[in-house]
Amino acid sequence: MAYVVTEACIRCKYTDCVEVCPVDCFYEGENMLVINPDECIDCGVCEPECPAEAIEAESEDNVKWLEVNREFSEKWPNITVKKDPMEDADDYKDTQNKYDEHFSEEPGEGDE
Repeated sequence: MAYVVTEACIRCKYTDCVEVCPVDCFYEGENMLVINPDECIDCGVCEPECPAEAIEAESEDNVKWLEVNREFSEKWPNITVKKDPMEDADDYKDTQNKYDEHFSEEPGEGDE
């Protein structure tokens, strides 16, 4: 099973995870990251790196996030290098219901 990025990443976008990914399967949106589940090799090295605990193994409980990750990994640019988190990341780290209130479909910069 693949790993997926969940709602906890929205408005935080810590990129510690991309630095350890051996297959470069992270993609950057304006205010969150996603994993391409077809590229993920299920190694799990990214999961403990996330300060927001936003990365989870694919399961029946997070099917919505599997679809979000799949859809936006096809639209957003690849990111393989660590960047600074969003300026107010710590303020949003524990916020609930971020998808409905803060999710952006806009792409990020990727490795530019």
